[in-house]
Amino acid sequence: MDMGYSAADEAFRADVRAFLEDHLAGEWKALRGLGGPGRDHEALDERLEWNRFLAREGWTCVGWPTEHGGRGLSLWQQVVFHEEYARANAPATVNHLGEQLLGPTLIAFGTDAQRERFLPRIRDVEELWAQGYSEPNAGSDLANVQTRARLSDDGSQWVIDGQKVWTSNAHFSQWVFVVARTEPGSQRHQGLSFLLVPLDQAGVEVRPIEQLTGGSEFNEVFFTGAVTDADLVVGEVGKGWGVAMGLLGFERGVSTLGQVVGFQRELALVCDRARANGSIDDPVLRDRLASLQAELTVMRANGIRGLSAVTGGEDSAAGGGAGSIFKIVWANWHQRLGEVAMDVMAADGLLQVPHDRGAAGYELDELQRLFLFARADTIYGGSDEVQKNILAERVLGLPREPKGA
Repeated sequence: MDMGYSAADEAFRADVRAFLEDHLAGEWKALRGLGGPGRDHEALDERLEWNRFLAREGWTCVGWPTEHGGRGLSLWQQVVFHEEYARANAPATVNHLGEQLLGPTLIAFGTDAQRERFLPRIRDVEELWAQGYSEPNAGSDLANVQTRARLSDDGSQWVIDGQKVWTSNAHFSQWVFVVARTEPGSQRHQGLSFLLVPLDQAGVEVRPIEQLTGGSEFNEVFFTGAVTDADLVVGEVGKGWGVAMGLLGFERGVSTLGQVVGFQRELALVCDRARANGSIDDPVLRDRLASLQAELTVMRANGIRGLSAVTGGEDSAAGGGAGSIFKIVWANWHQRLGEVAMDVMAADGLLQVPHDRGAAGYELDELQRLFLFARADTIYGGSDEVQKNILAERVLGLPREPKGA
């Protein structure tokens, strides 16, 4: 495929860049770089206001169709937007799960009433969403979920009981999309439903999980007789697995290419530190840094080529497993970057600066935070093992792994 940008795309890039340069100044200037991985606790209220400002200016939901309130940008224009947003070191948005995951899922699988009810509030950042997938005994093995939902006696509500864990953003969201077992006695992928559940109710308890990096992006969520309206099931009852997989297809969509720009910035930071402390003179370390740069360049090209062959909402086997391949590649590359960063810091990587802010009681260096958070890259969003099984079984057609092996 042609990896170049058209004149129209470059003109669009100039518009995006000018907008961000103009507005990431003054009252918003201090937000640059805040809220990235492992730093979701930073300036949450201020980043929420920034996100709402973007909405008012028409810069949220840029890939949504215009009939659903988006800008209807082409694939290349979406790549441009996310790359320029990352290149400007703009603050991490607060509405990612609603804008990039649930919104497109409702467009693809939801009812007209559901789209009318939720899409405008997602676009305007009036309601925030959490993801209720993983459970204590069903992390990577999502088909093993045990959270149950049943219809009330009068059929007006779903009644939900169970526990979710690693629930991103539940501590400040108003809603959560939940995969629950709605057919008693069903197993694995069968009998699951995709429910939209309000978090502000007596039957829901949210417990933030403190991370090594000092924040609490993830949460435990307990459902004890929690309720949601009977019509807030996306897709058919008992057929929620397809909806859940469609959402994961959106999760690994074009917005992930913006990560590559962030990775480039992190790699440059590691190189700067190596020059400052003299470790760049080590030929082995210098070779590792050069390899990371070359791999990053190839990663971006392959990511664009692979994802361009996938329609939003298709599952992980689409495009020859493009989403799974990209996830494996970037997650392992990022972990290696963190390991090289610690080698560059040497003994300094073991030191912490005490302070009185935050639950952790210490201040992490940016490279320390990179190393610690990157350890989770090969687990969250679909573990390496699951991605490799998808590629082996569903793309290459190899025999399924024996149970209990």
